[in-house]
Amino acid sequence: MFNFFKTRPDKPVMAGSADAIQATFKRHQWSVFLGLIFGYAVFYVVRMSLGVVKKPMLDAEIVTTAELGIMGSAFFFTYAIGKFSNGFLSDYANIGRFMSVSLLLSGLTAVAMGMNSAAFFFVLLWGLNGWFQSVGSAPSCVSLFQWFSPKQRGSRYSIWGGSRNIGEGITWILTATMVSYFGWRAGFIGAGIAAVLAALCMFFVLRDRPQTYGLPDAATAFGEEPEIKKANDPKETRRAQVFILKQPVVWLIALACAAMYTSRYAISSWAVLYLQETKGYSLIDAGFAMSAYPIAGLAGAILSGIISDKVFNANRHIPTLLYGIANIAGMTLLFFGPQSRMMDAVALGLIGYAIGGLVVFLAGLTACDLMPKNAVGAVKGFIGLFSYMAASAQELISAHLITVTEVVNKAGETVKVYDFGSAQYFWLGASVVSLFLALTVWNAKKVTDIDAVDSGEPATAK
Repeated sequence: MFNFFKTRPDKPVMAGSADAIQATFKRHQWSVFLGLIFGYAVFYVVRMSLGVVKKPMLDAEIVTTAELGIMGSAFFFTYAIGKFSNGFLSDYANIGRFMSVSLLLSGLTAVAMGMNSAAFFFVLLWGLNGWFQSVGSAPSCVSLFQWFSPKQRGSRYSIWGGSRNIGEGITWILTATMVSYFGWRAGFIGAGIAAVLAALCMFFVLRDRPQTYGLPDAATAFGEEPEIKKANDPKETRRAQVFILKQPVVWLIALACAAMYTSRYAISSWAVLYLQETKGYSLIDAGFAMSAYPIAGLAGAILSGIISDKVFNANRHIPTLLYGIANIAGMTLLFFGPQSRMMDAVALGLIGYAIGGLVVFLAGLTACDLMPKNAVGAVKGFIGLFSYMAASAQELISAHLITVTEVVNKAGETVKVYDFGSAQYFWLGASVVSLFLALTVWNAKKVTDIDAVDSGEPATAK
């Protein structure tokens, strides 16, 4: 890792009363929290732009359905590898520098996409963008665990988890409107410019670890029991990272998340085209219909932390079950329910709400709660590897399952018809598999002592 991106050495803890230290800590917390929400939302504005421009690019014969599938697969493949490696690196990183530079490069890549017209370079650039985009989720999670104490973390994590829905909402409404008026290139270029501007803001707003500013760790600052001894010891961090790779519960959560991401990105990547081709929506109408998905997802993400903390006493498994059932119900309604735009909006809202909570639980919070805190980035990266490998495979499989036929319409014109019959069963089946896998870790307990686990002694407590 380049020295520019590495976390800085600890400074001596500043002198002053506990109240003074807490006041300083809270100022930094607000800066970090708002920077992560705003910045991660813009990561999604760039990432989701391809989903909006698919139909215009197909109509203009810029790309084929198969080439779109390869583009999406290339993105998710590099994203998966990058999320794994960059997740491990984020445990050692200066998060402010790491995230802001990556978003800047992602934005520049998106601008280059809008200036291109060759399928080969679409695949190359979108795959490269996947790598830059991978420096988003894990570093955000690491920063949240660095700056917020255990009693503060659940609600902040769930609110941050909703920031992706803000980015999706901007995409489905603003980006879709821009593309409708100015063409598909505007979707990429507009998102890229927004990312460049956001990256500059993030560079000055995000922070390194609290200890690099002469502050104690978050738990100590707010009078809670410290979570990690030798938190900045690279040897201890590496030991914790290796430890999490040996835990079956992490593997099971990763597989459950992978299946959930298959259905999640099926909706994100293909639902606009699905609404246009299967239900007769225009691009703008499809974009506004899809806006119900991230809006409900934002509510689902925020409420997930509150529900699990306040209603179920920090139990993540019961709400995961409820959210999983809601996801299956929403997909069933969308694919097989009455032909009604109101029902479509309800179905997309239900799916979005469920996915919002499931991403909070399966993609991070559950496993991070159970594992050592100095390996949070590694946990996120490991789960992300599985999740986005599945998302990558989904793009290719969905593109293969969507059959394209040419028919002559009433005006005597030859038009292409896209049949989603087989694809929708694949997407629904993935959501069912995810729920069953999530139930396998129902009795998992929190690891409190790596030494005891390695020695075979009981070392978990709920």
